[in-house]
Amino acid sequence: MAEKKAKVAVLVSGGGTNLQALIDAQHSGIIKSGEITLVISNKEGAYALERAKNAGIETAVVLKRNYSDALGFEEAIKAILTEKEIDVIVLAGFMSILSESFTGAYPERIINVHPSLIPSFCGAGFYGLRVHEAALSYGVKVTGATVHFVNEIPDGGRIIMQKAVEIEEGDTPEILQKRVMEQAEWKILPLSLEKVCSELK
Repeated sequence: MAEKKAKVAVLVSGGGTNLQALIDAQHSGIIKSGEITLVISNKEGAYALERAKNAGIETAVVLKRNYSDALGFEEAIKAILTEKEIDVIVLAGFMSILSESFTGAYPERIINVHPSLIPSFCGAGFYGLRVHEAALSYGVKVTGATVHFVNEIPDGGRIIMQKAVEIEEGDTPEILQKRVMEQAEWKILPLSLEKVCSELK
């Protein structure tokens, strides 16, 4: 009898390049203990939704403006996750900080990829190109990406995996962002998801 796979939901806000890396890793057999069964976006028209549809993955859109407060927004997401019996949640460019009431409901079941070597250039306000701008202006020679569990502190959960990326002469934030994605994020996010799914009891 086949092992029961962990059901994975990916939360997205934008283009979904990390989602695509996960879908590709699932197809190539890197992710075998889990299966992406749901993609939730907090933005209408996010290209990540197209990526999910192209892969035959169910999608949902939950918009903050439809709720009176952040709690209502989070409860709506939780209701979908519960209905779909989701085991593990991946934040893949999800531009919304989740409260303790949300993260506490899924202890060590939510993972996020951050484009630096935590504890450098992380925490509130550090996302997207800002992370790479900070790394370059500081003059570090090595950066990278970190996959970590999500708790109530931004980028504060236990680290699962890290991968270093060299900074090169002439790097701009955009060039560095692309290299960190290709050399680190797209590699360690699928490996981390497989690790977390394989260890679920």
